[in-house]
Amino acid sequence: MNRRRQSAMGAAGDGGVCALWFWAEGPEERRLLELFSYGLMAVGAGSALLLCFIPMPYGRYSSRRFGWLLPARPAWALQELPSLLVPLGLAACGGAVAAARPNRVLLGCFLLHYVHRALIFPLLIREGKPTPFFTFVLALLFCVFNGYLQGRSLTTYATYPPGWLGSLRFITGFLGWLIGMATNMHSDHILRNLRKPGETGYKIPRGGMFEYVSGANFFGEILEWFGFALACWTIESLAFALCTLFILGSRARQHHKWYLEKFEDYPKDRKIVIPFLY
Repeated sequence: MNRRRQSAMGAAGDGGVCALWFWAEGPEERRLLELFSYGLMAVGAGSALLLCFIPMPYGRYSSRRFGWLLPARPAWALQELPSLLVPLGLAACGGAVAAARPNRVLLGCFLLHYVHRALIFPLLIREGKPTPFFTFVLALLFCVFNGYLQGRSLTTYATYPPGWLGSLRFITGFLGWLIGMATNMHSDHILRNLRKPGETGYKIPRGGMFEYVSGANFFGEILEWFGFALACWTIESLAFALCTLFILGSRARQHHKWYLEKFEDYPKDRKIVIPFLY
């Protein structure tokens, strides 16, 4: 055992939580993050295949078959919170890499999304359908895992050349992230306001990107994370973007099929999730 790890273990024994991360740092963990990234891609692809046969059990497809039902607002907040807290903890323990300006900006983009998702979005949800416990646990585990994956990459291993924030790759990716997040938030706003107070049932969403695709909110989030991946230029961020595409693309396809079956006047020229293409 080398001297660095011996000293880290001694600090950890004295209660130094950050020393555990310092102890884990090295080429072995770097390789582990890469393997985790490929695993995340495989999980996304496998989930997309599974969702061809069963709907994702939350929201309009919520079912007691997947465990007892939890209130939508607290379930959503709790399941998303690790994606905020885990990277924050890693940043607090970070060294020179975490302090680099590109890393702080990129980590800030990731955290800003989850400030909205974990702290603001649940307060905006109207009385939605409850979340099955099984779905909640899967989402919670994903957020812990991905929070570690993205946070550890950006606070420990991702390094960028001088001028990265002014490069075409970063600027293009950042704009994609920004436009995607704005599209996602605007589409969620449209969905929340489909029904007037006291109304029940579902309506055809109209306006914004819903004029082009059935899953406008999903399109926004997919664009957001592919923009983030371009700006980060890491295998970890690419894995997250692809997993998002696989899972949200499948959910958008389910929504599109559901809309066509439920509404005779549903616009037939709307695509599923990618404007003009799919």
